[in-house]
Amino acid sequence: MSDSLVIIPTYNEKENIENIIRYTLKLKKEFDILIIDDGSPDETADIVKKLIKEFPQRLFLEQRQGKLGLGTAYIHGFRWALNRDYQYVFEMDADFSHPPKKLIEMYNACAKGGNDLAVGSRYLDGKISVVNWPIGRVIMSYYASWFVRLVLGVKICDATAGFVCYSRKVLERIDFNKIQFVGYAFQIEMKYTAYKLGFKIQEVPIVFTDRVLGQSKMSMKIFKEAFFGVFKLKFRNWKQY
Repeated sequence: MSDSLVIIPTYNEKENIENIIRYTLKLKKEFDILIIDDGSPDETADIVKKLIKEFPQRLFLEQRQGKLGLGTAYIHGFRWALNRDYQYVFEMDADFSHPPKKLIEMYNACAKGGNDLAVGSRYLDGKISVVNWPIGRVIMSYYASWFVRLVLGVKICDATAGFVCYSRKVLERIDFNKIQFVGYAFQIEMKYTAYKLGFKIQEVPIVFTDRVLGQSKMSMKIFKEAFFGVFKLKFRNWKQY
């Protein structure tokens, strides 16, 4: 078993899932993979089950009934990891928008660099590293992170990033029962919680490339949750931690 687990939530990712699994498992640093599938009506879970026979000690599948939200998928995965001996736990999308080769650099930022959390950042030092997004979405995403920094005072350039490495001690310290959001606000909430708890956070530059295959899960509902969620986090009673 590796010391590192990559959690990949899926819903209708049959076009991408085998390629992302094979690519990740061939990296020079060994990573295990946990797929959290939310009842995909396509063949996503079936593809994973076939690959498990090929990689029985490195690839795992948890199936849930229905779309229960990105945040709950990751929390399910975090709890799964904590019940085992993983020391570093990663969030990563299935569609190659997050470059798997950067897993190694993010791992090193924590395991060798003394950081508690590493973020794969699209907007480090004011640079925008996004490919194939329409300009409107780039502007919305960039200024969403700027808005988070302004309101919450957290010094993270890409607060909405979904490519993250958590050291075990961060996940052990966070009370998952108090995490409120299930969409992309979940990403903000987890980073801000780690920041408020005093953990050391390092951003690693990545180039984010929009998916080529499959459909995006982004929606206006998700964006609104993130926008209003920032104010809820601002006024949360952090003494509960």
